[in-house]
Amino acid sequence: MNQDARKELTTLSLREKAATFAKETVSTQMKSFKRFGVWADWDNPYLTLSPDYEAAQIEVFGQMAMRGYIYRGRKPVHWSPSSRTALAEAELEYPEGHTSKSIYAMFKIISASPAAGSHLAEFFPHLCLTIWTTTPWTIPANAAVAVNPDLLYVVAEVKSALQGASTSSGGKQLNLGRILLSGERKPFLIVALDLVSTLESKWGVNLVIRKTFPGSDLEHCRYIHPVTGNDCPVVIGGDYITTESGTGLVHTAPGHGQEDYITGLKYGLPILSPVDDGGKFTEEAGQFNGLDVLGDGNAAIVKYIDEHSLLLLEEPYKHKYPYDWRTKKPTIFRATEQWFASVDGFRQTAMEAISKVTWIPSQAENRIVAMTASRSDWCISRQRNWGLPIPVFYHVHSKEPLITEETIAHVKTIVSNKGSDAWWYMSVEDLLPEKYRSKASDYQKGTDTMDVWFDSGSSWAAVLEKREGLSFPADLYLEGTDQHRGWFQSSLLTSIATTGKAPYSSVITHGFVLDEKGLKMSKSLGNVVDPDIVIAGGKNPKDGPGYGADVLRLWVSSVDYTGDVLIGPQILRQMSDIYRKLRGTLRFLLSNLHDWKPDYAVPYDELPKIDQHALFQLENVVKTIKENYESYQFYKIFQIIQRFAIVDLSNFYLDVAKDRLYVGGSSSFTRRTCQTVLAEHILSTVRIIAPILPHLAEDVWQNLPYEHKMDDGSITRFVFELKWPDVNEKWLSMPADEVEFWGVILEMRSEVNRVLENARTGKLIGSSLEAKVYLHVADDAISSRLKEVCIGKNDADQLHRIFITSQVEILATLNDEMVAQIPYTGSYSDEKASEVWIGVSRADGMKCERCWNYTTQVGTFDQHPTLCARCYNVVDVHPLPAVVGVS
Repeated sequence: MNQDARKELTTLSLREKAATFAKETVSTQMKSFKRFGVWADWDNPYLTLSPDYEAAQIEVFGQMAMRGYIYRGRKPVHWSPSSRTALAEAELEYPEGHTSKSIYAMFKIISASPAAGSHLAEFFPHLCLTIWTTTPWTIPANAAVAVNPDLLYVVAEVKSALQGASTSSGGKQLNLGRILLSGERKPFLIVALDLVSTLESKWGVNLVIRKTFPGSDLEHCRYIHPVTGNDCPVVIGGDYITTESGTGLVHTAPGHGQEDYITGLKYGLPILSPVDDGGKFTEEAGQFNGLDVLGDGNAAIVKYIDEHSLLLLEEPYKHKYPYDWRTKKPTIFRATEQWFASVDGFRQTAMEAISKVTWIPSQAENRIVAMTASRSDWCISRQRNWGLPIPVFYHVHSKEPLITEETIAHVKTIVSNKGSDAWWYMSVEDLLPEKYRSKASDYQKGTDTMDVWFDSGSSWAAVLEKREGLSFPADLYLEGTDQHRGWFQSSLLTSIATTGKAPYSSVITHGFVLDEKGLKMSKSLGNVVDPDIVIAGGKNPKDGPGYGADVLRLWVSSVDYTGDVLIGPQILRQMSDIYRKLRGTLRFLLSNLHDWKPDYAVPYDELPKIDQHALFQLENVVKTIKENYESYQFYKIFQIIQRFAIVDLSNFYLDVAKDRLYVGGSSSFTRRTCQTVLAEHILSTVRIIAPILPHLAEDVWQNLPYEHKMDDGSITRFVFELKWPDVNEKWLSMPADEVEFWGVILEMRSEVNRVLENARTGKLIGSSLEAKVYLHVADDAISSRLKEVCIGKNDADQLHRIFITSQVEILATLNDEMVAQIPYTGSYSDEKASEVWIGVSRADGMKCERCWNYTTQVGTFDQHPTLCARCYNVVDVHPLPAVVGVS
């Protein structure tokens, strides 16, 4: 909407448009959040523009006002000329590339203080204070020059231009150089001692120090105002005046700066601000009346100072400067009548409450402490037609505000029933409670609305304890790092002021999303990653494939959100690969439970050791993941799931399990024990991934080939009806030596695979089932244990099954002759520095046509001469089961 069209709107029509726009935006964002898989009460969201929320906010305001924390005062605030309202710090942004017109100027001293008289008398009438400012437009509001009493200052005589100095350079206008070249009387300049050499270089002149004295001596000196000609004082400032830049003397305009304002209060300086709501000079600025302070007004001030021979140097100055986050235009500091919350009244309580909150990451506490400790009084009023009105009436003549417990309660009731629009369409008489109606003609409604951060900062009051199932304080507040000065702080301040407690028990802060190169995303760079396109895909599927919401959620879980995070096409492809592997693992579990029923489960004590160890690992994973969920360390959950489901589970247990799942017979004991483990894995895995990958978890659950009953006997329809897996202490009770032994087995398996790969490369074998493995372990205890496994009664635990070879032989001794007969060998030292030797040769016997294992038993059965004993028994007793494949 253009400015002309906006001017045609009435207050109520503008508010209607604003409300419509807000609700449409909420609807759009809600749609996206639903697609992302965010779980919330979407049918009953809390909105800051709903009457019940507005009423709760007015109640917070009223409680603060009645406790003396709300007051009206005139002091400088961030002001946006483009939107004609005061702004909070959180409503500002600081874009790169802003350049201000900075100047060095002289303010002529007309009288010295008693302390400085002996130092300065000889330099009159050419003695000048020297200031530097990046806001020349504030000079009409100058009320003093401030110095640091603890710094040393000097009277410097300008002797000559430095060799090679010119009147202009790099955009600078060297007016002092022109003075030297013109032969005019050279001024004596007061500057900080530590800045003399810096100023010589910048101005291109020689400065000769004539006197040195402390800044405290300058107090009570008087100078002529450079624009009005008034008599002004030099005052003592404080440690905020440094020698990092400038001259060590600070042009002070209490109406246009926070530190200037504080200095002004201390020394009783006038708070001048000759600037109107649109950022133009008022009549108080004299000849500059009507000029834009950020445009032609600023230039006019510089020209005026130059024409009166007070300008030393003008140069562009690049720095961070506040802009209005809505209009994207620069702001100013301007003293206006506003409503403030006096943070000093409850700052200490807020600081104490901060220490009782859990901050994630922990360093976030330092940030909120620093921002709260340094927080000046909070300007809570805004000059807007949209938003919640500040419920105050003003006397028509005296302008004194009427704000009482009765008036606030009455307005709250009206707003609760009719919404905040009532403030604009109802009369003052109707808005006032009964006891004030006889004097209604003496009052008028205020037009200020509340700061949006007061709106959002009242959410704890509007939501907690007012909705079923919620209580105060909230378990968690979650937002970006910028909210330490925004929502986190405004919520804290309003809650402390009214309840004495923080509104949250824990706070999580996250960084910002950058592109793959670590650059901030922008449309101009073309590096924006749109979540909707990540999910649904772009116009060209090849360049922008649709990954679905779970891949995006998986990426979120993979990053350490406590800092800025990167995202881009390559990262998303990697996430998609990991997602597909995880999905493949879950598909394998499902497909091999197609004929499973919970009644088939084998008791834990009867399971093979490999199955018991698999459940031990599963339980530890579930336990660790729960701990990480509770501490919000999602990237650790991602790492655990990736390593366990995709690496540990798929590459070991499921790889080994294929033989007994596909070969041992549909109802064999070893298949049932394996299915017992797979069923436990599927039940636990869907629950631990559901918060991160809800769509995948639900997809798995809907394809579960058997019914799962809850504790009350009812059938679980959806994955989120499940509770977190109960801790199974029995699974965790595997003896330490058994756990250690399986660690040895897994390490040994990796080393055996290395030698098998060498044998495969050397064409000795193709499949690992064509191999026989020889092992010699120096540690007698481990060697003995390995022999037990090799000849164990439980086929699933035998080493050749674990190595997926046809045979394994444990060698009691090892000699050169034996080593020479084995074509491929290798060795390593285990964690106990025990030597392990590995050999690989062709397997003995013939290949079983059904299971592909090599054994001397093949050919011994007349009816099925191509089968081994295991396959013979399966085929002879049962029909050959269909092999379940995984696509």
